[in-house]
Amino acid sequence: MILDEFVEIANLLEIYSSLLSEKQKEYLEDHFENDLSLSEIAKNNNVSRQAIYDNIKRGVALLYDYEDKLKFYQMKKNIRKELVDLKEDFTKENLEKIIENLL
Repeated sequence: MILDEFVEIANLLEIYSSLLSEKQKEYLEDHFENDLSLSEIAKNNNVSRQAIYDNIKRGVALLYDYEDKLKFYQMKKNIRKELVDLKEDFTKENLEKIIENLL
């Protein structure tokens, strides 16, 4: 998994974690936020590595499904970009344009 994908999944988890089952949330947080390996998570939970892999795979698929439907992460990225652009070139007109785009 490349770093960009890892970061994206961590961001999706931050936004949509409450929509996951407790186990999926726990496994995904352990893997993506606490940087535990699948084997470490399996050992900590007394389950097989394959069970962890399957749960994480399903959880990641759910995160992407939620994002496809709700687009909260995309909105967050767009707002961030708009604010960075505004910081670089602050004018009243640019501010009004950004506010209009957000509403």
